[in-house]
Amino acid sequence: MIISSAEFIKSSTSYSQCPIPDKAEYAFIGRSNVGKSSLINMFTGRKQLAKTSSTPGKTQLINHFLINNNWYLVDLPGYGFAKISKTAIAKWEKMVRDYLVKRNNLMVVFLLIDSRISMQEADNKFMRWMGESEIPFVLVFTKTDKLTRNELAKNLGAYKTALYQYWEELPQMFITSAEKKLGQDELRNYIEETNLLFKESDS
Repeated sequence: MIISSAEFIKSSTSYSQCPIPDKAEYAFIGRSNVGKSSLINMFTGRKQLAKTSSTPGKTQLINHFLINNNWYLVDLPGYGFAKISKTAIAKWEKMVRDYLVKRNNLMVVFLLIDSRISMQEADNKFMRWMGESEIPFVLVFTKTDKLTRNELAKNLGAYKTALYQYWEELPQMFITSAEKKLGQDELRNYIEETNLLFKESDS
């Protein structure tokens, strides 16, 4: 898939404010500082589509981007940032979980994982909740350019071992690097194929 256009549509504080759900939708989410904005910019080929920041927790709203006038990319707030209040965490959880459960055009959640570190409890709990809620998701490992090939293989192997403690079948996984544009084609092709499923279900 070639991305010929990527346009910011709106920011929402709840799923009910989101655009009319008449197009396939893909949500990107992950722990704070996982490199989500950089990955979205790399994926779309637009340097400033999603705002990057050195301060974790920059994204606070549900941000919709219209891609190729055909489907939505959604940038969701990061989680797991220890310096925000319990009230803010509760507000985030309600906003994001309501969106994930009730947004009926949501095809897949792209859960971003920092490839340099072991499984974090916040990621583990979120994955298990999505499984229990029957929300389709894939794993996108970020910042893989920071590791050697052997280090990456070791880390991914350990991650899969940890996943098998909770899952009989592992979700699909993508290896990415925003700096090296690694995984760009794989992610685009995956969405292009999944878009066909939305058209089938809509017809």
